[in-house]
Amino acid sequence: MTTIGPAPRTNLLLRIAAVLWLIWGIVHVIAGSVVLSLDTTGAIQGIADGVDEATLELDYPDAVGAILNQHGWNLLWFGAVTLICAWFVWKRSLNAVVLAALVGGLADLGYFVFLDLGGYVNFLPGKLMTLVAAAAIISSFSAVYLGRQRADNA
Repeated sequence: MTTIGPAPRTNLLLRIAAVLWLIWGIVHVIAGSVVLSLDTTGAIQGIADGVDEATLELDYPDAVGAILNQHGWNLLWFGAVTLICAWFVWKRSLNAVVLAALVGGLADLGYFVFLDLGGYVNFLPGKLMTLVAAAAIISSFSAVYLGRQRADNA
């Protein structure tokens, strides 16, 4: 396991990132579980919470429910992976920093492009979680940069 060199500022940035990924992961595990537990209409209303619920009350085909279940599963595993990564980010693992950024960052990029920019969601929890993921990525990669800079100067 490749670790990021210990330094007070580097450790602080990584611990901030780890806590942010922990929060992000918990929210996404819960969101995935909720989507999997709801009927199709309820799941769509829960995801597109910035849209008038009445406009989403339709008789959806079973295929839409299957697609939403697949989405719920993805939310659950994205969250689980970032939860595991959070532990290793705390322990200064470079691999965990990269994996969390890839999984959480790319998951939220899709959310941002298709739901946030589309105006289909409210600030809480979705847009806030996009900001949490961005802050975790910035914090952790800043720590990586500082760790490498310090190693180069040593």
